[in-house]
Amino acid sequence: MTAFQPHPPRWWRRPPIRLAVTAAWLLTRLPPVRIRAFLLLARRGARPATRAETWRARSEITALSVACAGEGCLQRSVATTLLCRMRGSRPTWCTGVRTQPFAAHAWVEVDPIPVGENTAIGQYHRLLNVPPQPPRTLTTAHPTEEPHNGTRR
Repeated sequence: MTAFQPHPPRWWRRPPIRLAVTAAWLLTRLPPVRIRAFLLLARRGARPATRAETWRARSEITALSVACAGEGCLQRSVATTLLCRMRGSRPTWCTGVRTQPFAAHAWVEVDPIPVGENTAIGQYHRLLNVPPQPPRTLTTAHPTEEPHNGTRR
């Protein structure tokens, strides 16, 4: 189940949303390992997404795509991740399974809380997840070392 959105996004906001939905449809035709590899590559340079950004992207995706608004959790989660990435941020993408009764599911989350999910995610065992890239730390020279400026002594 997805959240109800009474008004679709304005017409000028629709092209990137449709692009994310189409790219997600193509990606979901690949094996899970390839989807994960693509999303690992796509996360580079993005900052972690906020709940509001992720919620907005997910709502816009479900407003324009019947497949993503229904049972298409894999396409919906990938499209949401891609749309956030186009906007400079990146939520955590997850997939998992439960055994009793068996079901598979894909979702996005921020600060390990699922965004827009009515499903009890706690029942699922995570199989794949792609978190935002951790921020790089700047390395500095050791305090006792002199910086090398390229000249000889």
